[in-house]
Amino acid sequence: VCGDVGFGKTEVAIRAAFKAAAGGKQVAVLVPTTILAMQHYKTFRDRLANLPVTVEYINRFKTPKQVKETMERVAAGKTDILIGTHALTNKKLQFKDLGLLIIDEEQKFGVKTKDKLKEIKVNVD
Repeated sequence: VCGDVGFGKTEVAIRAAFKAAAGGKQVAVLVPTTILAMQHYKTFRDRLANLPVTVEYINRFKTPKQVKETMERVAAGKTDILIGTHALTNKKLQFKDLGLLIIDEEQKFGVKTKDKLKEIKVNVD
């Protein structure tokens, strides 16, 4: 999805993420900065607050214990939508059933990060 600031790209992402999560799939939202990860986390969390969807984030401000606990919930399928920076490309992060990958500001990621994304799951939208 391409569009200028304020044209609703995030809303489209939220709706696509909800649709995937409602269908039993997990969603990863990859963003280039920690600040944007937090902003998206708050937006997704607030918009989906009254729906049966679990939204979490992973970034450098979480303690190693918090990151480990988040990764365990993701692997167990207890997290529907995970938002984060390049931390989402960590080989230790395993999704139970990833069905959708949303990349915000795709042009800001290098070739190495994009190659790591291909390893997350072969059949992901």
